[in-house]
Amino acid sequence: MEVEIVRRLGKAPRQRRSSPSVNAGTCPDIFELSDGNFAIIGTEATEALDGQLPADASRADYERIVVISRETLIEAKKDIPDA
Repeated sequence: MEVEIVRRLGKAPRQRRSSPSVNAGTCPDIFELSDGNFAIIGTEATEALDGQLPADASRADYERIVVISRETLIEAKKDIPDA
């Protein structure tokens, strides 16, 4: 079965009036997937942050570190399931 986007968590970028791309709607976003996982649209920051990961954190070669705004996560908090 193919994984699909089920819903957005939080408000759409235009509703948050996120900058800099309000008109284009190309700001950070969080989506719940049909398999229960989450997809994040954010700014790629692997090179800048990889060396700063704590000793007990690591990432696979196929994983990337992305940054989303605090506002994006706070807006999504109400939609994130407790379990």
